[in-house]
Amino acid sequence: MSFRTPQKPEAEHTAASVRLAAMNLLARREHSAQELRRKLKSKGHPPELIDPAIIRLQKEHLLDDGRFTEAYIRYRRERGYGPVRIRQELGEKGVQEDLIAEYLDERDSDWREHVLAVREKKFTQQLPDDFKERARQARFLQYRGFTQAQIQSALQGNEWD
Repeated sequence: MSFRTPQKPEAEHTAASVRLAAMNLLARREHSAQELRRKLKSKGHPPELIDPAIIRLQKEHLLDDGRFTEAYIRYRRERGYGPVRIRQELGEKGVQEDLIAEYLDERDSDWREHVLAVREKKFTQQLPDDFKERARQARFLQYRGFTQAQIQSALQGNEWD
């Protein structure tokens, strides 16, 4: 004789349960609307309940792609990533290009200090003196998502426009 635990009936999805699930996700960190929609769908919530919940959260300013974009840029920048990579990641998360452009300016002079700090943290302050080392450092900075102008500036110690 084997003992089985009774199967729980599948949770009934209501507008309130979708909102609660969304609020729980937003309590942990900011999300883009598309990212939140994808996570709610993956948890089995029906799409016809997800979209109204997202619209309501946006109207209540609990879900804001602008706030998400700003927080995401700051988070990734603090971890040593450049504007090209951050722009690509935001696009994957469903943030509209015009919103990305509003918050992310690749020509901002702060990126110069940032690319220098990232290069120095990985490779020391001394600039590379041979081609092989210069190429290695350039590949690293390119992988991190910096522009060619930013990489050249970091490897040569000059300004860009």
